[in-house]
Amino acid sequence: MTRILAQEDPLIRMQRDLKRALSGDPENVRWIMIIDRAKCVGCNACTIACVAENKLPPGVVYRPVISEEIGEYPNVHLRFMPRPCMQCQNAPCIKVCPVKATYKDPQGVTVVDYNKCIGCRYCLTACPYGARTSDFGEWYTAKTPDLPGALVSREGAAKGYELHPAAEYGRTWPERGRGKSPIGNARKCHFCRHRLVVGMLPACVTSCIGRATYFGNGRDPDALVRELLGTPRVTRLKEEFNTQPSVYYLM
Repeated sequence: MTRILAQEDPLIRMQRDLKRALSGDPENVRWIMIIDRAKCVGCNACTIACVAENKLPPGVVYRPVISEEIGEYPNVHLRFMPRPCMQCQNAPCIKVCPVKATYKDPQGVTVVDYNKCIGCRYCLTACPYGARTSDFGEWYTAKTPDLPGALVSREGAAKGYELHPAAEYGRTWPERGRGKSPIGNARKCHFCRHRLVVGMLPACVTSCIGRATYFGNGRDPDALVRELLGTPRVTRLKEEFNTQPSVYYLM
């Protein structure tokens, strides 16, 4: 009988890689993500995990999963592409921001300073990947009735989720209200920087049921992501734009 040997979960190795990166020289860290499209089953677990982690409102999605139908009937199948922010090293969004609210952090992640952003949405237009959305202040509970004696009123429903402060960028943002950041701002994936600094992988990585998403320090020769970059299946989206994405795909 064939004996099946147990294999280490990639999350365990990536966690070790993350710990090693955080214990070393911060100048030698460049975060990258690799997504294996052959493993993605389109479950949208990463999308929901991201929404829950960052308390995203309606219309704001950091990690959509795009479905693509391949073939002709009856030989048809679906292929899926998770599309986070590409964290471009030559980012068009940074160049067009008139108030320098979008910039690159030392580890190569493109971030947004909500307190500087004026909501002009130039960056949304400039991004060739459609990876940015604008927060218009909408609520999931907007149509929840507030009736006397109701078991769950609008206020009660909102307090359980939408009024809970988000922890993006390592800060505790105020309760959502008119004129308060991040309402009115451009928003995007930031590789869950608030999780990285405390030694946790991004929410989309840990929630992927097919282990299709890999994350680590692209400058670490011993990291799993560096090993995967050596495979012939590696590609990046829209390389003709010379944006130099930090998100790679295994096709």
